[in-house]
Amino acid sequence: MDKPWTKSVTLALEGPGKYTTISNTTEASWAMIEDWPLDDAPALDRALDICAQVVEGKRPSEDARRAFLAAAAEAEIEVRDQ
Repeated sequence: MDKPWTKSVTLALEGPGKYTTISNTTEASWAMIEDWPLDDAPALDRALDICAQVVEGKRPSEDARRAFLAAAAEAEIEVRDQ
């Protein structure tokens, strides 16, 4: 399991009012692959690339968190407590 983020991200991934909490890069990757409302978008693609680099130890985990938040904004997913 990879290193937990300093602050989890809680977002309405499955629709309004249905919140999911993502706390590390692996969870973020799976959420973007399995549950994301967009299939192909620039911030999503960038976030997936950054997550892969984090898992490989090439970048800090907080880079993945920031990229995940950018992808959520691009997809217009409601995020609580950024």
